[in-house]
Amino acid sequence: MTQVVTFQELDCANGKKIAVATLNSPRSLNALSGEMIDLLYPKLTAWQQQDDIAAVFLQGEGEKAFCAGGDIVHMYNEMKKYKGEFAPGIEEYFTKEYQLDYLIHTFNKPFIVWGNGIVMGGGLGMMVGGSHRVVTENSRIAMPEISIGLYPDVGGSYFLNRMPDNCGLFLGLTGASINSADAKYCHLADHFVANEKKETFIEQLIQLDWQDEAAFNHEKLSSLLLSFEQDSTELVPETKLVEHKALIEQVTGFDNLNDIVGAILAADCEDKWFIRAQKSLKHGSALSASLAYQQLQFGESLSLADCFRMELNLSVKSGQFGEFVEGVRALLIDKDNAPKWHFDSIAAVDKKVIDWFFASKWTAEQHPLVCLGN
Repeated sequence: MTQVVTFQELDCANGKKIAVATLNSPRSLNALSGEMIDLLYPKLTAWQQQDDIAAVFLQGEGEKAFCAGGDIVHMYNEMKKYKGEFAPGIEEYFTKEYQLDYLIHTFNKPFIVWGNGIVMGGGLGMMVGGSHRVVTENSRIAMPEISIGLYPDVGGSYFLNRMPDNCGLFLGLTGASINSADAKYCHLADHFVANEKKETFIEQLIQLDWQDEAAFNHEKLSSLLLSFEQDSTELVPETKLVEHKALIEQVTGFDNLNDIVGAILAADCEDKWFIRAQKSLKHGSALSASLAYQQLQFGESLSLADCFRMELNLSVKSGQFGEFVEGVRALLIDKDNAPKWHFDSIAAVDKKVIDWFFASKWTAEQHPLVCLGN
């Protein structure tokens, strides 16, 4: 049976090693399964402690995707099994996923993520934590949870809040897909490199004069990536976020969600990218939009660890409430694209329901992610 994650240790010229992890489920667009997490987490933990490992390189098998998101079909089956009750499998999956994401964010060595092709949801949760995040001419990045009745998790409370010009709020509400130039602009990526240069880059990676000091290695790696970036400039696409910067700031400039959503939907823009964003917001879950708006407000003052703790609570309750299971049914199971959402507008969303979502299921001491520290 094929291993869903493969691991290699490449020998460098000076005796150090580059650790390579490859998500190996191209037929599912490398969707992040529980089995993948169970393989990745202990291996990354071991590499972090292994003195001869200088850096880690994480990639997806195939040309279509780094990782298209979490294993949503598995989650759907778990939610169906418990029918509106607390689903232990949902808590287990998200707990493990957020622990993995946090490990990547806090890794003590250079951590390269090659974000070629589709990078969505759980895939972005891994990529955004890397110290050196590479995008290519093929990168297509999104947090499209509003379309499945979820909310932008995997640290979205943290990284969406750190984007310029209200881009994070706009992307969180609309699930709009962005390209590699957009990703660099809004701090989701660090370097643009043509995808055809990957093998050459790895060859030069193992020739670097790696040392024991992480800061030195980070600097060496950044210099190498900059040299590759300078050779790839002709492929960089135009950034939609910069093109529509004034409009995005205008429509998100209100102090309440109802007016923001109304302004986005009413905006007169002929660009197909913006029109697609309007459509996904219009047809998406009003509850999801309300959760996203609230999570970004709360997340603004939280540490990364506290963001993950808040999101685990939201995710477990999403598995219980019914909006998430209905969104997955409509998009991926029955594929009728006709979800029956609980609320038909932002104004109709019950504040008591939002309060229930954000009331923690656990005490601070009992929280499954208490291990993340502060």
